[in-house]
Amino acid sequence: MTNTALKHLPLLAALALAGHASAQDHAQHRMPATQEHSQHQEPADPLQHQHASPAGQPTLQLPRAPDQPLTPVPALTDADRAAAVPPPGDHPVHDDSVHSFVLFNRLEAIDADEGHGLAWEGQAWVGTDRDKLWLRSEGERIHGRTEAADVELLFGRSIARWWDLVAGVRHDFQPGGSRDFAAIGVQGLAPYKFEVEATAYIGASGHSAARLQVEYEMLLTNRLILQPLVEANFNGRNDARRGIGSGLGTIEAGLRLRYEITRRFAPYLGVVRERAFGNTAGFRRDAGGDSDDTRIVAGVRTWF
Repeated sequence: MTNTALKHLPLLAALALAGHASAQDHAQHRMPATQEHSQHQEPADPLQHQHASPAGQPTLQLPRAPDQPLTPVPALTDADRAAAVPPPGDHPVHDDSVHSFVLFNRLEAIDADEGHGLAWEGQAWVGTDRDKLWLRSEGERIHGRTEAADVELLFGRSIARWWDLVAGVRHDFQPGGSRDFAAIGVQGLAPYKFEVEATAYIGASGHSAARLQVEYEMLLTNRLILQPLVEANFNGRNDARRGIGSGLGTIEAGLRLRYEITRRFAPYLGVVRERAFGNTAGFRRDAGGDSDDTRIVAGVRTWF
């Protein structure tokens, strides 16, 4: 470095310091509005709180105590304690009180190929939540003559939620005269709310039968309900006197639309089709009847 530069070094340093100070003053005057506003806000740290001070004095930020909540916590009440207890997952406790129920699921006038008539299907029970005595019956009369009728007396025991195991006796009045069977089966509410009855029957002289009935209720409105119903009957052997053959005997499919004037009383209209299969259809044709029958029905559904 030359002697001339060394002589002017103090002067250059003084000018540099003066320029730096001028730049700082200029930056302070050009501070963004958002930065100025942020200087008046509370600290972003939620763990700090303001300490009260006299008016006009700056506030002192003190750290929050570890056990002090950010917001006040209300006092614990009995309702809060009850809401914190989970509901019991087990089945409700059963008691020994006795109840009863009577239902006429179908009580209807029919217009069949053979003429006008009356048909019914109903059930009743009395007992506790676990044990019940059941009475079931169904049948039909055409032109004042009983074409088919039976009654079942069964003892039912709850074996699962919505399901009962039933066992007892069944007595047939018609067709072909009286006949008795031992009965065992299950009944209850299947998934998707299908009501199911499945029963097997064992009679004298090697006669046997089975019946499967499934029905469903479709709520079109709160009072207008469409009820599909399917019933299938099976037989273990031919019985010409009763007009039934071995294997699948008949399938009956019905569609009934009811209006619940009250929950206990509902008139309905519907259509029912019954078809015979195998030897059962042959026996009907030999007797001058049809293996396929379609009926218009009108009746009431009631319970109490």
